[in-house]
Parts: sequence; C-alpha cells; structure tokens
Amino acid sequence: MTRSLHELLTAHRLTPAQRRIASYLAERPRDAASLTSAELAEHAQVSQPSVTRFVALLGFDGYGEFRRYLRTATTEPVIECGGNKFQAAVDADLRNLAALRAQLADDTRLRAIAGRLMASVPLVVVGYRVSAAQAASFAYLATKIHPDVRLLTDSGSVLGDHLRHAHRCGARTLVMVALPRYPRESETALIQARSLGLRTLLITDRLVSALTPLADDVLSAGVASEFVFDSHAAVVSLSVALVEAMADAAGASARQRLEGFEDYAAEQDLFLRE
Repeated sequence: MTRSLHELLTAHRLTPAQRRIASYLAERPRDAASLTSAELAEHAQVSQPSVTRFVALLGFDGYGEFRRYLRTATTEPVIECGGNKFQAAVDADLRNLAALRAQLADDTRLRAIAGRLMASVPLVVVGYRVSAAQAASFAYLATKIHPDVRLLTDSGSVLGDHLRHAHRCGARTLVMVALPRYPRESETALIQARSLGLRTLLITDRLVSALTPLADDVLSAGVASEFVFDSHAAVVSLSVALVEAMADAAGASARQRLEGFEDYAAEQDLFLRE
C-alpha cells in the first residue's frame, strides 16, 4: 500500500531546512503538487539542493516521481463554504475532519502506536494550558481500557519527580498533547522524558513544529482558528480513534474492564437514565 503523505513526513528525523519543506507540504499539499523543485524551494524558503536531498530522504528516485506521488496522494475533499462567520468556522472543522479521515485510510501506524501505549504500564499523559483539557479527555477514556494512566498537567520541578516515579514503576511511553499556542513546558517535558528513555507520542495540530523533532511518534489533526479561540474538533476525533485502536489492541482485557465499569456505574447509579 502506498504510504500516506502524513506517514512519509513523520518517518524521518528532519533538519531545520527539511522541516520547512515538510511544513509547506503538510499545509499546502495540493499546491505543492503543481510546483517545480525550484518553486517548492522558493515557497519553503530553502535551497533547491535541500529539496533534492529531502525527496531522496523520503525514498523517491527524483523530484518528478515525488510530484507524481503528490498528485495521487492529495485528494482533499471539497467542503462547501460561505454563510456567516459561525458557519465558516464549522466549514473549517469539516475540512480538518475530512483531512483526518483521509489520513486514517491506512490505520497501520495508528494501530502500532496504540499497541505501544497499551504495553506501557503505567502510561503517562501530559498537557498544559489549553492542551490540558484534551489531555484530560484522552486520559479519562484511556483509563477505561488501560490499567494505569497517569495524567500530568502541573508544570515546574514536580514534573520531573512524577516522570521519574512513573519510569521506576514501569512506564515506557509518554503521551504529550500540545496544541497552539505551544507552552514552553511541553518542550521541557519531552526533553525530560527522552532523558529517561521514555518513548514519546506527540498529539498536535501540525506535522512539523518546534516540538515534533523531540517526539518519537507524531499524530496530527488540524485546528480551526476562525474564532477568537481555536476549535479542536478534529483533535478530539483523532484522540477517540486512538483510544479505539488501544481497545482493539487490548482485546478481551479491554472488554472486561469496560464491562466492569458498566457494572460499577449501574451499582452506584452514576448516570441519569435516558
């Protein structure tokens, strides 16, 4: 199966120049498909040899082959636009969701990441500022199928204490949720996790940013910025899809944990009857 553009761009450690190219490709894949190598270099503000080396790194024999790949790999659905500003914001969310849907056509990588998350006991989940809400939502759902999820949303020196303790208890993976604007604490947490030997998964809005070089795995979904505050609709869908893949990886144990929670919820009468 042909690898998706998302998978290609996250499969390698990139130099700063290559990150600029990858960022342009991730944000404007359809535009890039019509550009020459010199034009792509100009738009990405890098040299033409940088583009040539980047294409070779991705495994293509030349720029011509890479451009043919872009033309077949970028099939962005057309979303109706217009209306008032609230409708325009929903349109932006729909475009991000459509892009995420296309990205998940090949779920091999998502399932591999989910398997690693299930194998890490405990599993550390981190998020700061606006990202803390998304991290908490992911951690809440993951707890229903994972035996030990530890949510960290407090920064400062205490973070290192929590990470070292989790590592001593068997943690092998850290999930970082980092959405615009990226808190400086997110960078610190990723660096500390790497120093402990933890594998890091970054859930974010872009394939290429100041944080992506610090992560072992990157999952991204677009953020809509039409309002004063961003909409994270596609990020929520990505997080729920990841939890679903974790449940698939856990198999019978996930079903047992879910059934156990339902029994507990009924016994304690936790929820209103519909």
